[in-house]
Amino acid sequence: MSTEKLILIMGDQLSHNISSLVDADKNAACILMVEVFEEATYVRHHKKKIAFLFSAMRHFADELQQNGWRVDYVKLDDADNSGSFTGEIERAVEKYEPKSIAVTEPSEWRVKQDVEAWADKFNLTVDMLPDERFIATHDEFQNWAADRKQLRMEYFYRDMRRKTGLLMDGDKPEGGKWNYDSENRKPAKNDLFMPTQCRFTPDDTTEQVLNLVAQRFDNHFGDLKPFWFGVTAADAQKALQHFLDEALPSFGDYQDAMLEDEKFLYHSVLSQYINSGLLDPLDVCQRVEAEYRKGRVPLNAAEGFIRQIIGWREYVRGIYWLKMPDYVNQNFLETKRDLPDLYWTGETDMSCLRHAITQTKQEAYAHHIQRLMVTGNFAMLAGVNPHQIHEWYLAVYADAYEWVELPNTLGMSQFGDGGLLGSKPYAASGNYINKMSDYCKNCHYDVKQKTGENACPFNALYWDFLVRNKAKLKGNPRLGQVYNTWNKMSVDKRDTYLSSAQTFLGTLKSSSDY
Repeated sequence: MSTEKLILIMGDQLSHNISSLVDADKNAACILMVEVFEEATYVRHHKKKIAFLFSAMRHFADELQQNGWRVDYVKLDDADNSGSFTGEIERAVEKYEPKSIAVTEPSEWRVKQDVEAWADKFNLTVDMLPDERFIATHDEFQNWAADRKQLRMEYFYRDMRRKTGLLMDGDKPEGGKWNYDSENRKPAKNDLFMPTQCRFTPDDTTEQVLNLVAQRFDNHFGDLKPFWFGVTAADAQKALQHFLDEALPSFGDYQDAMLEDEKFLYHSVLSQYINSGLLDPLDVCQRVEAEYRKGRVPLNAAEGFIRQIIGWREYVRGIYWLKMPDYVNQNFLETKRDLPDLYWTGETDMSCLRHAITQTKQEAYAHHIQRLMVTGNFAMLAGVNPHQIHEWYLAVYADAYEWVELPNTLGMSQFGDGGLLGSKPYAASGNYINKMSDYCKNCHYDVKQKTGENACPFNALYWDFLVRNKAKLKGNPRLGQVYNTWNKMSVDKRDTYLSSAQTFLGTLKSSSDY
């Protein structure tokens, strides 16, 4: 039973070219894959998220075995499962007596700390290899950030375009501009042709996982069924091709739009496949670029999609590793409110929140504007503790891992880092949601009414947020005109805004079950 090398593959490392496998000898290695309770419950992950990862892991293990690898796969309900990575490594070391352990660098800080302790704990060589699925190395990002007063994504993104050659015309950006975001903010209408999602029928392996999740995680958030995610690289490739053919041409125009009856619009819904390793991010971007080069999609669609991956995705990963472990505890605005219960129930008279949270409960998915400008905007305006909303986002979305979710939530959405990621808070009144969605048309509240019992709560909360945080935000050059508008209001009008906000905030109930 002994082996020369023990290779641990984690649930977000489901790539056959992962660095821990590339140079390994199949005849001298044993691959260990484990479903551990600790990873499924450190936050109470959405049922669909757990099912997706466990099923994808089981399918990946089968593929490895078919390719000639020796695989030890520990299922969650195996009798001797210790419930943690360290516990399972300890059992495997006793079982196989390896001379060394190999693992690709974990994507989350807490897991990396565990791995770094294994060499001493087990008196073995532990080779932690870089995750080469990312474009920028840790050193590259640190060098880029070293002498900059502001770490703005746009400039990092330009470097990633140059490095990859994506959408470049020699040494200049294709079309003469780096960024076409200004063309990607159109509201959508229900009479547009909307593509359907690429859905997959669960096979026997997935059905077994669904039964396991139903039994073991019945108290977790979210609907387990219907379950339609792909769980293999082949599935993910089909989903990618479906997006390229059906949705990418209109993705750019409508990527910020929201509609009551359209959960997905023109979004790819590929992030759970990319973040788990079933799709290679650079290959996805190259496929998108090829669609543009062939004249099948406009430049604003291709550039907008590619920017999300080689720009924003790479950037937030860089920020995460640059600023952890202290980053997770930052709370620049010193907010203390507990997360309202409506984030778990979806029960609210606010149509936009109800739709975004109900969709999240059903699908383990919401697109970036629903996350940023609806659930995130509300949490910030209401003064929710950023760590609590961070843990909510980490739990409820199938694509959420701390490295990508934390900077997006604490930094971009909640301004908890004081402006490291964003030049100003992403605060907005109900007017923004009304412009970009049809949520307001059937809402209990009137988006055009500014104050009072029937007014959209976002309207008064917006001004209450700015006044409440004036000492911290008044020096922000992008908010000067906003504060000037506030100062020009009559005292009675200002008092009415603040009174309306406090009345509404008094109705919020804090979560007790989660």
